[in-house]
Parts: sequence; C-alpha cells; structure tokens
Amino acid sequence: MAQELMALTQTERDWLDWLKQAKRKQITQRKAAEQMQVSERWVRKLLQRMKQEGDQVVVHKLRGKPSNRRWSEALRSQIITILAQPVYAGFGPTLAAEYLASKHQIQVGREALRKLMSGAGLWRARRRKVEAVHTWRERRSRFGELVQWDTSTHDWLEGRGPQLKLIRLIDDATSRSLLRFAEHDSMEENLGLLERWLRTFGRMGSCYTDKASLFLTTEKRRRDHPGEELDARQMPPTQIGRALGELQIVLIEAHSPQAKGRVERAFGTDQDRLVKALREAKVCTLEAANAYLEKVYEPWWEANCTVVAAEAGDAHRPLRKDHNLASILSRVESRQVHRDYTVHFQNREYRIERGDIVAGLRGAQVRIEQRLEGSLAMSFRGKAVRFQECSVPAKPLPAPPARKPRKNPSTNPAQRKAWGRSYQQMKDIPLWQAAKARG
Repeated sequence: MAQELMALTQTERDWLDWLKQAKRKQITQRKAAEQMQVSERWVRKLLQRMKQEGDQVVVHKLRGKPSNRRWSEALRSQIITILAQPVYAGFGPTLAAEYLASKHQIQVGREALRKLMSGAGLWRARRRKVEAVHTWRERRSRFGELVQWDTSTHDWLEGRGPQLKLIRLIDDATSRSLLRFAEHDSMEENLGLLERWLRTFGRMGSCYTDKASLFLTTEKRRRDHPGEELDARQMPPTQIGRALGELQIVLIEAHSPQAKGRVERAFGTDQDRLVKALREAKVCTLEAANAYLEKVYEPWWEANCTVVAAEAGDAHRPLRKDHNLASILSRVESRQVHRDYTVHFQNREYRIERGDIVAGLRGAQVRIEQRLEGSLAMSFRGKAVRFQECSVPAKPLPAPPARKPRKNPSTNPAQRKAWGRSYQQMKDIPLWQAAKARG
C-alpha cells in the first residue's frame, strides 16, 4: 500500500483523503464534492468503486497507456525528415507548425511538435534570463498619432545576394507596418517608403526616430575641450526633417533604443521569421525581396501581429492640394542667380528662360529640387521656373610659375665638386676659438 501511495500525485492524495472522510461520514458527500470540484454523483460512484479498487480509485484509467491521439511512427518519421532539411534549419515549433500546415498539409499541435523536435535534436529551448522589471509605455490611443521609423542592418539573404537593410514604419497604436529593403540606408530610400505611407494612409501626427544623421543634424563640438558646457544652437534640419516640417508632421527623436521599443521588437520578429521565410522562398535579389514583402510578409503581419486601437477613428490627415509630394520628398538646396540669370549646381550651369524672368530674380536665391526619380526642378517664391542647361567653355589650367635661377655663384659643376675637398686637412682648433670665428 505504501508503494501505491507513492505513485499518487498531490491532487490524487487530496481526493483520497476527502473520499475516506466521506466514507467514515466525517463530512457529507456534498462537502467532499465541493472540495474535489466534482458532482455528488461522481463522489458516490468513486465510493462504490473504492470497495474493489482501494486507494487506486483516484488514479485515471489511462495513466501509463499511450494516447489515442498519438502520432503513428510513419507520421513522426515524415515530420522529422521534413524538418531536418537545411531550409528549415533554426525553425522553432510555432513557425515549423505553420509551415507544415501550409506547405505540406500536416496539421500538428505546437506543444506536441516541440516535444518531437526536442527529442530528435532539431530544436533546443533557450534558458530564459531574469530581466529587470521594465514598465512599458502605453500605446497611443488612435491609429496615426505616432509612427516609429527605423532601419535594421542584418544578413537578411544569408549570403545568397547583396547585403540589404530593412526600413520599417510601424504605427504605435496598432502595429500596422510598411517595409522596404534597400542596399543603402539613404535619404532617397527612406523618403520613398514615407511617400508610400502618405499615399496609403495620409499624414501621420508625428514620427519617432533615433538621432541618426538622416533625421537630426548634430552640433559639432571640439574634441580638445571635453565636458565644456556650451549653449545649444538651433541646427538646420536635414532633408527628411525639412520634408516632415513642410507636411506639418512633428519629428520626435528618441534618446535610447528602448524608447522606440515597438519598432525594435518588430525587428526581432523580422530577424527570426522573415529571414527563414526568404530562405524557404529562395529569394536572392533586392527586387524579389521587396516583392515578397508586399505580397506575402506584410499581409501576414497585418493578420497576425496587429492589434485594435484603444479608440476608434483615424488620426491621419489627408494630403492637401498644395502638398506636392514630388517637390516635398526631394533633395532641396538653394542657389544664387548670377547677373546673367544663370545658376550653378553640381558643376553645371543652368540658364533661366527669358519668359520666367521676373523682378528681383537677379541675385536672389532659388529653390532647386532633385527629385527621387532623378529629375531637377527650380522655383522662385513658390512658383516654378523653367530653365535649360547651357554649355560652359572649360577654363584653361593656369601655367606653372617659372622657376627663379639660384643665387649660388658657383654654377660650375667642377667648382661645386672641388668645394670641401681639403676639409679633412684643416687643423683642429679649440671650441672657444670656433665660437668666436665669423661665419
């Protein structure tokens, strides 16, 4: 009997104690049913079976027997063979279960697959680290109030193609996102993704970014004066900062990566799932990677990783008629108009057409826009100005200055060679006499 009791769990021991109290009529059957959280009818059945089975009445009849839902050995071998392929290397149980259902039509549970993968050596659980308690900032209440903006550098194609960077815009309230792969984290690539967001949803209330040079102009400080307290100066905005200002979008810079944790955690998901998805789809080029984002990954993110905003409604503002995105989302610089109504830009001369010359144009500053598609545009006081490139004759290089003749009178090589020949034959003199000698 002692060995049988050792095989019981703590819950089964409690059940057995309440049944024996009910059998000795120390408590009522209703009281025992309340403690065991079962019906009185089941308590009466257990008391009747207790006469033949003894204390083992509380043990479930299926303990130690294989489950009726146990996979067959053929199915287990098939799953292990599929997941052992190199394309599924590093897949966790959750992601592996999704791919088995979508690609191989095998419906399996996540926990059962976890045990199978652990037993086959295909996956090993990582030990969780005890982290410091951190209170997360609450999400914004409406869609479009705040959009986080960042770029992730990672080996997205695992050596199958060029090194890519992933640019992401993610809404803080709902986690709705737009993504774009690029070979360089440039102003043009970031403005291209911003244009797609503006045309899809409208103007967001504010953008939350880091202090990268694309978003914020940092004041230069002297290195030889560390710790020197200087008053902060208002620095000119970057091209992205100027574009956001013209769209009435507030730019907020984060002081730490943890401050923009929404986009950082999204990149963690991307670096796990997206890398493996690109591997399974055999993506090797930038064009194929961006096509996979738009057709597959972004719809999956929308269906599985977004939430409902706390408040209904959309905080995005529509684009007005005076918002020319081609003009705003461009590289803008100012140039002075010369006396002959020409403008010098990027080592080229452009002449303003006579029909667009107005009073005050000579010597004034014009706005030159280098559009994302590569074209140039010029405007003066908000009005477009037509221009055309003019050929400029190349300036001849200045002739090198003539070398002046040397003032050494001994121009004869024989005389220069004879000088100092009798130096070794000179008589030594004391140092104090040499100091008094002239020359």
